[in-house]
Amino acid sequence: MVVAVRGAIRVRSNEKSAIHEAATKLADKIMATNGIEMNRIISVLCSLTEDLTVANPATALRLGRFGEVPLFCVQEATVEGQMASLVRMLFTYDTDRTERPQPVYLNGAEGLRPDLAGPDRPRG
Repeated sequence: MVVAVRGAIRVRSNEKSAIHEAATKLADKIMATNGIEMNRIISVLCSLTEDLTVANPATALRLGRFGEVPLFCVQEATVEGQMASLVRMLFTYDTDRTERPQPVYLNGAEGLRPDLAGPDRPRG
């Protein structure tokens, strides 16, 4: 079955190393939380807010272990009042697991989806 799961992470600064570190951390956590195997990933879509200008999160993944995965990056639409310094990802993958994929929000990005927080809902 083909499914998708998303996640987001706040980046500490507009520095290449910070964006690459955040992208890698988010991808690793999404995969671990959902038991995603590298060879079952169909594609990963990344986005970043307009204040992050010095690096592409998809490049960070490609430099790591995602060399064979189709990756794409876009800039988030500018919306008044939006949370800044965010990298988001959408993983599309094939799985035999029947449980619903769990979104992952890290480093303050949890505020994007307070409906997912709570004692019975794991946070990423």
